Amino acid sequence: MDHPDTPAQDDPAGLSIGDLAREAGVSPAVLRMWETRHGFPVPQRLTSGHRRYTTADIGLVRQVIRRRDAGIRLEAAIAEVSATGAPASPSVYAELRRRHPSLPSHRLRKSTLLALSWAIEDECCALAERPVLFGAFQRAEFYRPAAARWRELDRVARSTIVLAADWGDSTDDRGPLRATLAEDAPMRREWAVVCDAVDSTACLTAWELPGQHRVPDLDRVFEAAWTLDPVVVRDAARVAAGVAGAAGVVSAGALIQDLAEAPAPRSAGSPDGTALYSRVVAYVDRMAHSAHLSPPEPT
Repeated sequence: MDHPDTPAQDDPAGLSIGDLAREAGVSPAVLRMWETRHGFPVPQRLTSGHRRYTTADIGLVRQVIRRRDAGIRLEAAIAEVSATGAPASPSVYAELRRRHPSLPSHRLRKSTLLALSWAIEDECCALAERPVLFGAFQRAEFYRPAAARWRELDRVARSTIVLAADWGDSTDDRGPLRATLAEDAPMRREWAVVCDAVDSTACLTAWELPGQHRVPDLDRVFEAAWTLDPVVVRDAARVAAGVAGAAGVVSAGALIQDLAEAPAPRSAGSPDGTALYSRVVAYVDRMAHSAHLSPPEPT
């Protein structure tokens, strides 16, 4: 079963790129160039593989054109409109499932999510140069065992933000930055690790199934998806930055503008996932033979 906010089928009412171009007063070739170079406008990708746009995108494209015609650089105009023109999604999982319906999802126990999380964190610390990092932990009590590990990750990152509810103290001078999730925040039901860097990208996002109040913590079941695709990872980072900004993290505003740019394409030397998979297997094996589970030191 998908997240309730996730559309299950294609929406035939969406606009094609030709429709959007005609309504906004620009050529399809220009829109394709913007999308390739700047990640704007952002289409909804149907399960059939086709791209569709909404009527709201017409206004966003027109805003970019007006700013450009007023003398603002195109990339700056797109960043401004992307940051302020559309309501921010409150859920990483729901947004990725909406934008990328072909992204596989699996039901996993939290113990397996931890293995995936640690593997992504290790790869990020080992390979990524000055990454932007986000971690969503549901509640502060689930973050505390990993706090020392995330402080180490923060040391090598350009920006690190952790999101959770019920922080005893919303600040920690040792880092990372903390974002407090409101009572009604969808992210209170989600687990996520996002690493966005030029040379290494990875994302894990998971949504907790309801009705597990009496289930032991490590046996709780989530619907999870993960990817190394820089486009999908960038979408996840944008949502996480938006949630952090809405929670009052001041520096998130600059991140939102930075992340409005399209990610760099994967190079021939980019990690192919083999090392990440090997780390996951090692951590799963460790869990199977360990009575006490604690986060490892970053490698």
